[in-house]
Amino acid sequence: MEKNKTYNKRKIMIVAGVIFLCSILLCVRLSYLMVKRSQYYQKLALDLHQRERSIKAERGEIYDRNGVLIAANKPVCTISVIHSQIKDPNKVVKVLASELDLKEEEVRKKVEKVSSREKIKSNVEKEIGDKLREYDLAGVMIDEDYKRYYPYNELASKVIGFTGADNQGIVGLEVKYDKYLQGKPGSILTLTDARGVEIKNASEDRVEPQKGCSLYLSLDVNIQTYAQQAARKIYQTKEAKSVSMIIMNPQNGEIYAMVNWPEFDLNQPYTLMNETNQVYSSKKKQELLNQMWRNKCINDTYEPGSTFKMVTATAALEEGVVTKKDTFSCPGFRIVEDRRIRCHKTTGHGGETFEQGFMNSCNPVFMDVGARVGKEKMYENYKKLGLFKKTGIDLPGEANSIMHKLENIKAVELATMSFGQSIQITPIQLISAACTIVNGGKTITPHFGVKVVNEQTKEITTLTYEEKEHAIKKETSDQMKELLEAVVAKGGGSKAQIEGYRIGGKTATSQKLPRGNGKYISSFIGFAPANNPTVAALVLIDEPTGIYYGGTIAAPVIKEVYENILPYLGLEPEYKAGNEEKEE
Repeated sequence: MEKNKTYNKRKIMIVAGVIFLCSILLCVRLSYLMVKRSQYYQKLALDLHQRERSIKAERGEIYDRNGVLIAANKPVCTISVIHSQIKDPNKVVKVLASELDLKEEEVRKKVEKVSSREKIKSNVEKEIGDKLREYDLAGVMIDEDYKRYYPYNELASKVIGFTGADNQGIVGLEVKYDKYLQGKPGSILTLTDARGVEIKNASEDRVEPQKGCSLYLSLDVNIQTYAQQAARKIYQTKEAKSVSMIIMNPQNGEIYAMVNWPEFDLNQPYTLMNETNQVYSSKKKQELLNQMWRNKCINDTYEPGSTFKMVTATAALEEGVVTKKDTFSCPGFRIVEDRRIRCHKTTGHGGETFEQGFMNSCNPVFMDVGARVGKEKMYENYKKLGLFKKTGIDLPGEANSIMHKLENIKAVELATMSFGQSIQITPIQLISAACTIVNGGKTITPHFGVKVVNEQTKEITTLTYEEKEHAIKKETSDQMKELLEAVVAKGGGSKAQIEGYRIGGKTATSQKLPRGNGKYISSFIGFAPANNPTVAALVLIDEPTGIYYGGTIAAPVIKEVYENILPYLGLEPEYKAGNEEKEE
């Protein structure tokens, strides 16, 4: 009996000891969890019962060289639904479908989908968003957002580009400088219960978005407007396929204007121009949109024709194989190997100097000059002028030139290359090479971006571009400026003359492939002032109807543009009518 009592007492003491020890261990564990790990588990609890909603950052604005706003932001709304909070799904479906102009079946699928959050529509006009708020629909979220807005609609549309539904750059400068413009999104963290329903009057954690940086361009709204007006006028008058134009500073590569007419409305980038009731497949419509957005100044190559003679002339002067007074003979053609290659003047120019041959844009003279230079030296000078590589312009999708392989160049290829056939370059490559020819021999990088400004910190990032001095000799450049001025003063570019101003330039009428199709590109490249150019301009008129000669229809376009922009840029006339003596 006594033994049993002792045993039971000992057993009770052991059990009590175990319970006490467990209690001690439990207290230690609880203390550890409540003190040492409290923040960790609090975060887990919050994560379990928080819903995050993104706040889009306002995109940085884009300004022209004078601070004129050309890409802004417009307040809009993003409409979404939270399944667990919807109390009257039928009403939600009907209201959203009606106010947002959507099909009820489309809305219902999203409303009935079991998810934490389902977006119904973005870029909704603020007025509609405010109207939806008045319905006070449970489970419907209306968040403030921003949509890109372009105050000038069609202005430089294929240069500026546009953004997508998520405000990311899609085309043009918008995508090129997206990393600066896009900003940093913010967020709203909302407390919910276990069912995912937001707790009323609970505090929110809000991380404010950071606005993107502003971008300042070399583009000038006024010069772009003048250029577009001139392009539209010749486009309509000549019923052309398209008109391209580039206006830039040959000294530093800053582009004042780039036109690709017809342009499109940046605020409706997915609406086809001259859209009819014709229904296209999604693939066909996308092809048509891609063509509408295409920037022909940088994306397309073409045979430049006679404007390229300035490159051949530069190579000849650089290599010392010709002087302005060297004499040639033009019977109206040249026989090269087994081919008869004619001059545009089929009766021939007769005897003429190199200067006269340049002014007359005489093909036989340039075939002779090309033969003197030779294919190796010709290609060396192409390389000096940057014609074998992309210019590096700050726009996406730049194409490169299409040239013969050196080993494949025979006498015929060398002859046709010398007057701008059988090779293809982009308009931006041609004007960049021409700028080197007339600016004293410096290669430049054509560009739009000038600086990026962080609006929060006011930090300014100046954008820089590659330049190379002495690509060609200054003496060569000086002689070329004289030749180009003579073309406008006394040669085929006379329709580009402006009273009181010294203009240099070169015309071209290039036949499109295949030969004999009757389709041409008429072009003119001009510089002012001719003795020290600060403005270069190139225009291409693709497939004009009727008269198609570059000297007749393209040169007057640049004249019209220059009459507007030279005074605007502060360039005063150097002489008056009747007093043709010009200062050197």
